Amino acid sequence: MLALIMAGGSGTRFWPKSRKKHPKQLLSIYGKETMLQQTVNRLKPAVPVEKIFIVSTQSQIEEIQKQLPQIPPQNIIVEPVGKNTAPCIGLGALYMRRVDPEEVMVVLPADHLITKEELWLQQLQQAEAVARHTNALVTIGIRPSYPSTGYGYIQFTNDVVNIDSISAYKVKTFAEKPNYETACRFLESGDFLWNSGIFIWKISTILREIEEHLPEIHDALNKIDQAIGTPKEKETIDFIYRQIRSISIDYGVMEYAKEVYVLAGNFGWNDLGSWNEVYEIQPKDEQKNVAKEHHVLLDTRGCLVDVNNKVVAAIGLKDMIIVDTEDAMLICPRDRAQDVREVVEALKRKKMDHLL
Repeated sequence: MLALIMAGGSGTRFWPKSRKKHPKQLLSIYGKETMLQQTVNRLKPAVPVEKIFIVSTQSQIEEIQKQLPQIPPQNIIVEPVGKNTAPCIGLGALYMRRVDPEEVMVVLPADHLITKEELWLQQLQQAEAVARHTNALVTIGIRPSYPSTGYGYIQFTNDVVNIDSISAYKVKTFAEKPNYETACRFLESGDFLWNSGIFIWKISTILREIEEHLPEIHDALNKIDQAIGTPKEKETIDFIYRQIRSISIDYGVMEYAKEVYVLAGNFGWNDLGSWNEVYEIQPKDEQKNVAKEHHVLLDTRGCLVDVNNKVVAAIGLKDMIIVDTEDAMLICPRDRAQDVREVVEALKRKKMDHLL
């Protein structure tokens, strides 16, 4: 099996720590290792490092190579500009099929937290077996524990395929992030899973599906494919890729493909989509605060204080986020954590590029 790690995101909801050159996936959000390092190390028992590929942007390549010197430089693929997951996966698959077009590849984000790694590996290998034996598109969904409005959902049918005692269910539809009432209905129905963004398929299968459902992207990828390994490789990718339509693999391919199956996973998954998610997973003191001991928190409850180089004194705060860096500070209610990306948009409008 080969692996393609998508590591080009900007992580705007983790501002001010996440910046263009040093986004969320290159930060140590949970534990000592960065999110990307954790993702690579999690894969190693199933995928040799020489078969791990990473797609990212030019501004992040130097830091990725510094963090992951064991990854062959030729396995780090540069996206000239972000175009969502379908073009990203297609570009990665072009390079990976040079290893073996009939091999199975797993596609996964660089910035997700998985706490039960042995269980995750087991379910990844089960998904690999299904993809290998069926030529289908396979994904791993997460059993929802609450009506989340922050995740996409996958609805499955009773149509099941069994491979070596592994059960995979045929996918009915992919649903975008719902409102709260819809999320409650999804949870009650029992036939919806959270969309983890983890996909497993043969390299030849996904390229064939892109050809069928996204022919214009397939044509562009063909032009890039002819240039790979030639002196015009970088120039061609830079020119062609910028013209490609931006679309997710979910809505460009998965929604329309005939053979899509999902395995239900339960391995301590969290996409760490905001500072509030970080608060939720961290150990807390008696007042439900997440903060180092040197801070002085009086009559303060339910707060995340991520400040290292000074003492924070807080009085009478409740459910707040305080994150400090050398040149910027974020203060916001925990229930507004998803809105941090709007700060980044405001900084762009103010042309304060040094803070992006």
